[in-house]
Formats: sequence, C-alpha cells, structure tokens
Amino acid sequence: MPRRKLRSQGDVVARCRELDGEVRAALARLPDAADAGTVDAVWRGEALGILLWALQLAELPPYDEPFDAERIAEALDDDTGLRDARLRVEEEIELERESARLWHWRARAGDLQTADEVELPERYATFDQLVAATAMRGFEQGVLPAPIRGDFRAYGRAYRQLTPEERAEAHSIALERHHALNWLCGEGATWEDVPLDT
Repeated sequence: MPRRKLRSQGDVVARCRELDGEVRAALARLPDAADAGTVDAVWRGEALGILLWALQLAELPPYDEPFDAERIAEALDDDTGLRDARLRVEEEIELERESARLWHWRARAGDLQTADEVELPERYATFDQLVAATAMRGFEQGVLPAPIRGDFRAYGRAYRQLTPEERAEAHSIALERHHALNWLCGEGATWEDVPLDT
C-alpha cells in the first residue's frame, strides 16, 4: 500500500479553524443542551488538540487524559500562533498515529472481548495474551507507556480494570485522536470519510 502524503500546513490550519468553531459552539450550548450532537462536538476538541499538537501549538496529554476543550479553543484566539505554526516532522506524526491506532484498538478490543466473538490469531490462546503482547510491542516501539499487569496502562491501572465511564472516556479520546491523525496523514478524501481501521 503506497504511503500517503501529509496534508499541507494550510489544510491543517483551515481544519483547525473549522473544528474550533464547532467546539466553541458546542461549549456555548452546555450544560443546557447535552444532547449527543453537542457532546460529540465537544469531543472534537481531541481532534483539534491533536492538530494543534501537530502544528507545535499544544502539548499532548496521555491517552487517559483529554485535552481541555475550552483551553484548546482559546489557543486559537490569537491568530499569531497559527501564522507561526510549523508541522512536526512526518516520522513524529506517524509514531503518534500508531499510538492512537493502538489505543483505539484497545478500546474496541475491550468491547469485542465481552461479546465473545473475537477470533484470535493462532499463536494466542487467550485474548489477554494478545493484549499483553500488543502492549509490550507498543512499549518496545516507543508508542505506548510501560504495560501494567499485561495490559495498557490507563488511569493508573490495567485497562481491563477501568470503570465503564473511564472506558467510554478513553474510547472517545482514542477515536478522535486517531481520526485526526489519519486525516493528517492523508487518509480519506474528506474529513468525513477518514477510515478508522484498527
């Protein structure tokens, strides 16, 4: 499969401005309108945060800590930052994309595990072995934190021990970041059709 080209800095800046408008509008509707559309729009702050990180305008929190949507939206109040922004090198963006893909995989895998419909590769006897191997490989490649008890480390403990609320938050963080990074790396013709294969 041919490697796609990173989106241009101009495209990334334009996408940041669009997401910023969407996030600000959703934040203004809270807490009165906490409908699914508003909540989804607030979660776009993760995508905006990733793009600002790619432009070297934001620090990247770990995958168990969301960007502060209000602070991220405020980062665009002054246009100077966007004019001075520079895209990170492709290798750094690709590493972060792999991290997001693995976190998204872990979130989806947790959902599948409870469905008892997971077809494991031959070399793994259990789902936990697959997770442990993936967590260790990701750590060795420098894209995941050190595993804990054979699992991804999130909220200070093994991912499989997360509460339903923590799982939902971790899934949303990973999904939005994965989406933004795949788009940034040239996946999908438009923002709306970005593939999210894990």
